[in-house]
Amino acid sequence: MAGRVNKPSLSWLLIGSLCLLAVSPPARAFDEAAADRALAFARQQLERTATDPSIPPTQSPKSSLGGPWRLIANTDRVGWTQGFYPGLLWFMYEPGREPFWRDRADAWTRALEVQKTNQETHDLGFKFMPSFGQAYRLTGDPYYRDILLAAAGSLATRYHPKVGAIDCCDWNDPPWHVATVTDTLMDLELLFWAARNGGDPAWNDMALNHALRAAKDMVRADGGTWHVVDYDDSGRIVSKETFQGYSDSSTWSRGQAWAIYGFTMAYRYTHDPRMLQAARKVTEYYLARLPRDSVPNWDFNAPANEQQKDSSAAAVTASALQELSTYVKDKAVARRYREAALAMLDSLSSPAYLAQGTSNPGILLHGTAFYRTRINPKGDDIDASLIYGDYYFVEALGRFKRASAGDGYFPEFPEEPPPAEEPPPAEEPPPADSEPDPTQVLDTPANKAGVGCHAAPGCLLAIVGLLPWLMRRARRRPV
Repeated sequence: MAGRVNKPSLSWLLIGSLCLLAVSPPARAFDEAAADRALAFARQQLERTATDPSIPPTQSPKSSLGGPWRLIANTDRVGWTQGFYPGLLWFMYEPGREPFWRDRADAWTRALEVQKTNQETHDLGFKFMPSFGQAYRLTGDPYYRDILLAAAGSLATRYHPKVGAIDCCDWNDPPWHVATVTDTLMDLELLFWAARNGGDPAWNDMALNHALRAAKDMVRADGGTWHVVDYDDSGRIVSKETFQGYSDSSTWSRGQAWAIYGFTMAYRYTHDPRMLQAARKVTEYYLARLPRDSVPNWDFNAPANEQQKDSSAAAVTASALQELSTYVKDKAVARRYREAALAMLDSLSSPAYLAQGTSNPGILLHGTAFYRTRINPKGDDIDASLIYGDYYFVEALGRFKRASAGDGYFPEFPEEPPPAEEPPPAEEPPPADSEPDPTQVLDTPANKAGVGCHAAPGCLLAIVGLLPWLMRRARRRPV
């Protein structure tokens, strides 16, 4: 009869609506328009700095607490941040190939040539890949390539064969002996790239050995990381500790971001499935511990009264996860990684983190270089704009733009990305009392945040709230 409502049908309709919500992808505010606005602001800030007569090419911006840039000299051999500002200038040059950006990018890049023979630090990757690496990628000028190869040769001198890793630095010996840090995973790109572009092929093996050693000794069973692992000359582990984190048992968030990016990059160059496994493992730890705005505090385990956001960790991870999502064959996991990256970009592009409307010369606010710890009681650059946070933020925005345009862009080096991972073979379930596999990617509700019902709690609650009213309406209708 017309007008009759079948109560079971109504119930199934409501259940179906709930199921649709459970599988629907999350709505994200971040889109190309948001990326364009953030990039326009970045261009404005970088032009402001590039035309500042008080900042010569022999000085590079490092950080700002709201006032003028703190600068670092191109000749500072221990400092590690000089490559990021010229890298940002090359990013600005890339879209329109404007001479204004090329000339300034080249000036700040060439000023770093003096570092090519520096054998005192592992940070040559940070100094040279954003600067000379981007320069060679965009111009093809062999001058830049030759400098990169010279710098890679200097970095290779720090490889310790007995340990199978790059010794990070001399400035903290003693108490360190042959120390490795999560940061070095990023520096390996210089060796990977150089081995494929005219350098010693052995440099590839050095870099891969280091990454494998880090995956074995630096990554905990739960996917967190120690910042520092120190060895003696025989390769025996002396200590596992922190330098910039809260404690030796905690996980420093930017160190975790370096690991996500570094293992992903190592997989890009080597196609070694162990690198992809390591990248996923450290990623799951990171994502499971994020706050609602997807921007972590400086240390995942620091107490509530010692917390401070670090936007630079979010910027590094937002860039890395876009790349990692293209290597994972499981579509649900790949989508979750990409959605997580977009959530990070959404927050970083918001007024809460973008420096727009402030006196700060940087792009991002609320970075933490070194929080107050027993090692550094006063801390350094807390709640600051950090040049490396700006670099990876702009890199992440560029990756998003190229992916949206359908231009195969992962990543800048080399041109050909590796294939997506193959699905693992089916395995028998382990006995109930067996120990969990420390390499197993976590599959917890927290890791699925942003997907399904987690993505649309308001809609879900609305349907649940309307259920009694709809049922009463059904009972009132004539039969």
